[in-house]
Amino acid sequence: MALPAHFLEELRARTPMAPLVGRRVKLTRAGRNWRGLCPFHNEKTPSFHVYDNGFHCFGCGASGDAISWVMQTQGLDFMEAVTSLAAEAGLDVPAPTPRAAEEVRVRADILSVLAAAQEAFSRHLSQPEGAAGCAYLASRGLDEAACARHGLGWAPEGRDTLIRELAGQGIELAQLVEAGLARPADEEHRAADFFFGRVTFPIRDRRGRVIGFGARTLADTQPKYLNGPETPVFAKRRALYGLDRAREVIRKDKNNEIIVVEGYLDVITLAEAGFPGAVAPLGTALTEEHLAELWQLSPMPVLCFDGDAAGARAAARALELALPQLRPDRSLRIANLGGGKGKEDPDSFVRAKGAAAFADVLEHAEPVVDALYGFMARAAGTGVESRAALHKRLMDAAARIEDRSLGPEFRRALLDRFFAERRASRPGRTPAGRPGGLGAQPVARRTPLPPRPRLDPESARLARADCLTLILCRHPWLLRGAGEAFAMLDLPTPHARLRDAMLAWEHALQNRAVPTHAGQNRAEPLDTVELLAHLRQVGLGPELERVLATTLRCAAPDAMPAEVEAGFWHFFGLMNPGRLEAEWMAATREMEKHVDTATQQRLIALSLARAALRRGETGLDPDL
Repeated sequence: MALPAHFLEELRARTPMAPLVGRRVKLTRAGRNWRGLCPFHNEKTPSFHVYDNGFHCFGCGASGDAISWVMQTQGLDFMEAVTSLAAEAGLDVPAPTPRAAEEVRVRADILSVLAAAQEAFSRHLSQPEGAAGCAYLASRGLDEAACARHGLGWAPEGRDTLIRELAGQGIELAQLVEAGLARPADEEHRAADFFFGRVTFPIRDRRGRVIGFGARTLADTQPKYLNGPETPVFAKRRALYGLDRAREVIRKDKNNEIIVVEGYLDVITLAEAGFPGAVAPLGTALTEEHLAELWQLSPMPVLCFDGDAAGARAAARALELALPQLRPDRSLRIANLGGGKGKEDPDSFVRAKGAAAFADVLEHAEPVVDALYGFMARAAGTGVESRAALHKRLMDAAARIEDRSLGPEFRRALLDRFFAERRASRPGRTPAGRPGGLGAQPVARRTPLPPRPRLDPESARLARADCLTLILCRHPWLLRGAGEAFAMLDLPTPHARLRDAMLAWEHALQNRAVPTHAGQNRAEPLDTVELLAHLRQVGLGPELERVLATTLRCAAPDAMPAEVEAGFWHFFGLMNPGRLEAEWMAATREMEKHVDTATQQRLIALSLARAALRRGETGLDPDL
């Protein structure tokens, strides 16, 4: 029994090919794709290529998508491969029931009806009845060729024109209603087309299939823009106008920008001006599903909403929604067309000022942290209470970032901006923040605040050793992957004694490995309670209690494994500056060869430690 097509599409979209294939094949970059030695036949020269949506070997001809890769490399059947990939992607596999097969049939039927409607709308635009639509589109700078490239059409006047036209092709009213193209008859009205007297814009899915329509009226009526109703193939919370073109241009050249705008004509005008990666939501605010779709295309999409106050509010809402999902490799930028003071949108901006001016807007798009601070600061007042409220809002925003390496960095950056602006706004300071400039008013002297105490180098070394040792005491499973690195560190004497006892304990358990049914040895698990009891038993209680008194988020019992490992490498780098650069370069090379979560977390942690040392900071943060 067939699985629903939309489920298989979602599964493939959520399964990046390079990381999947990279588990078994050593891949290297080859332009925008990847290349390696084919696992299906013996070869010395790489002829095996991996693309965004599949693989192909030019030597033996093996090819396929993520599902067929798992089937061929793991010896699984179709359903077993789908189940395995779905578990990794966080998807539930629909039960292969007769109802699922009916859903597949319904979706195919709706797609065929929508394709027929698209042909009809496109044909009407080029006929006499579409003259008004052609004139309107020409006034927006779109000629006949541009209209054809974007599939623009015309829904003629007359309440049942499409119903009658498609009836001649054997398409019934019920099918049109199910596809969102007609309204059924009721007691007061006969059946009618959903769109009439409007320019039409086809909405396509990732694969370029029409899944719905939007339309604009030329009359002075509301709503000016109208989207079709949701159907089994069209959900506004997931669909993005222009998505199919954006995916294609990113596949060809990953240097293209993904630009999120507000309207159909914004997308079309930008595409015609040389920015083909533009997409737009369909009359809704950005959703989590939209963000997930965007991040599959680019790690740093640009939000470029209208330059009025409503556009600024939409950008602020999008940032609030994105905060929990931000990662070091997944963020946003905000392009500003007017700062809430103008009425420019991307369409009018490009037509008035040109593509070069818009490229400059993109070049100066703000990172998330700067845009977030700007939105919140502009909404705050100027009094003491307002400043306190702004401080709380900034800290609450940083706390919403779930990534434990990015959250502290955001908090520091927001606080730096907050206190810098407070210093700059003190009486008697010039705009540059220096007292006594031209026109500055005299101010009364006041006793300066004492400087914030700083840890001396030895105290910082002890504190870092406390953090590093605490991580391994609370999560001893890490000893089996990081024990060798831990052993090479030059630690203070109390921590070195703890380290030696921990490694000896782990070695003893390793030697007591238990044979499994497969004939291999299975080492005993490393239990936190047992480790702490062992350390106390060998007389290291005082040293242990000092370490356990340290507060550290990544050493908490409920910390995620990736968070724990990232914390370890962070403090390892701080404890061993001489090795930090080498470890950082090794992690960078490893990321180029094999992209996985553990390697990524290690690289992020080492990068943070490297940056902290370069800034002269201790790198100590209890919220790490």
